[in-house]
Amino acid sequence: MSGPERVEKGSWLQGQPGKCLRNEPYPHQPLRMVLLGPPGVGKGTQASFISEWYQACQLSTGDVFRAARCCKAEELSPVLKLAMEKMDRGDLVSDDTVIDMVRERSHCLTCQYGFLLDGFPRTRAQAEALDGVLLDLGLSLDAVISYTLDDEEIVRRLSGRLTCLACNRTFHTVFNPPDPVQPCAQGGCDLYQRDDDQPEAIRTRLKNYHAATEPLEAYYAEQGLLVSIAADAPPDAVFKRTQDALAKALRV
Repeated sequence: MSGPERVEKGSWLQGQPGKCLRNEPYPHQPLRMVLLGPPGVGKGTQASFISEWYQACQLSTGDVFRAARCCKAEELSPVLKLAMEKMDRGDLVSDDTVIDMVRERSHCLTCQYGFLLDGFPRTRAQAEALDGVLLDLGLSLDAVISYTLDDEEIVRRLSGRLTCLACNRTFHTVFNPPDPVQPCAQGGCDLYQRDDDQPEAIRTRLKNYHAATEPLEAYYAEQGLLVSIAADAPPDAVFKRTQDALAKALRV
């Protein structure tokens, strides 16, 4: 597949108005979408495919929080500073704080390339707030893409992950098995399984994900925006399903 080069995300990460550093023309029909999917479903790979093919700017709230950790406190906006303080204490970042963080980046939502929101919204309250932000901007969502996969298949995918003690390079017992003689040539150390990659820990994460996401999916289904796609195939095949589903739903 082909598509535009990765977009400069400085404007999104820093919360300052800026212009996407692209040379290609705007798409004829910019799409404004939300991406949903449990851990281990391959959402990151599909987000990259979607962003490139449809030219939509991939806007990840997780990227914002990770970038904020590399900044000095005085460089952060009041909203991000509050979020970092909560995270440092081990507290959950409230819906209101996350919404305010997205709202201060509303210039990215109005980008003529469209957008793909990844990691937000996570709750029905956040979805309702996003609708309000978009309404104020004179915009609306075109689609909410939800990738689905059987929980036990996700457990199989994630529980096979192994990590090098020295360099944190990851392997997989099935999809990317390590060398039996020298497991990690780069780190040179033994491999281990992280606590959050244990099967029961994964099942707990999935239970929490479903509890939060089912009301969110129902909310978007009521609006006719939900596009569910089975992720039980290789990445290219899953993306072909995505293209077909969006073509049917949106005629793009």
